[in-house]
Amino acid sequence: MSGKEAQVFLVRCGDEIRCAKVYKDIAKRSFKNAVQYQEGRKIRNSRRQRAIEGRSKYGRDQQEVIWQRAEVDALYKLADAGVRVPKPYGLFDGVLLMELITDGNGGVAPRLNDITLSAEQAVTDHATVMTYVLRMLCAGLVHGDLSEFNVLQDENGPVIIDFPQVVNASGNNNAKTMLQRDVRNITQYYAQFAPELAETHYAEEMWELHEKSELNPDQKLTGKFTFSTEAADVDSVLNMIDLALEDELDRQNRADNG
Repeated sequence: MSGKEAQVFLVRCGDEIRCAKVYKDIAKRSFKNAVQYQEGRKIRNSRRQRAIEGRSKYGRDQQEVIWQRAEVDALYKLADAGVRVPKPYGLFDGVLLMELITDGNGGVAPRLNDITLSAEQAVTDHATVMTYVLRMLCAGLVHGDLSEFNVLQDENGPVIIDFPQVVNASGNNNAKTMLQRDVRNITQYYAQFAPELAETHYAEEMWELHEKSELNPDQKLTGKFTFSTEAADVDSVLNMIDLALEDELDRQNRADNG
């Protein structure tokens, strides 16, 4: 399969079939606004930081390494945090080797976009994904591109994939907006089968607890939230509208391209 930032292949490793994600060159990627996702990512090597800021060839190469490394690091961190993600086996020359998620018959697991659910299953799986989003936030991360295209369904339920755009929840000014977009996208999908889910507000509930340092991985969320009656932050609202428009255009493009 080919996505907006990589191509994915099935590969044989001994007696196992695994998944190899080959990242596209930056000139061929269609993932937009990469800078806003990278805000808050720490670069410990000062020489590397200077090269990136100077936009030299070495700097661009290093920026690519950091972009790829973010996904690998996130996979290890989230697996430890209790989020169902493909098991990573390492990054080798721009190729991420990881577990192949399969369906009950041993075939490649489908994306949520390719399946139909009962109302009961939709409610159950939505709650599962909200728990994963919660645990991501507790680990200091926001997916940044969560939708029915980035969740696989195996025989045990949802598995979240694709993390090169993962956001630092505390160091990125767009983290709250991206969390809201992630939750809105995935909720809209499940609400097709269970319309009552459209009335939930998990992102706002999570973020408020996060800001108060009261969030924990085993938190029992309600999906309920009382909105402030104070004047709105216009800049944040406009930013959210821009992100929503970009997301809808991207969604239409993905649907058109299968």
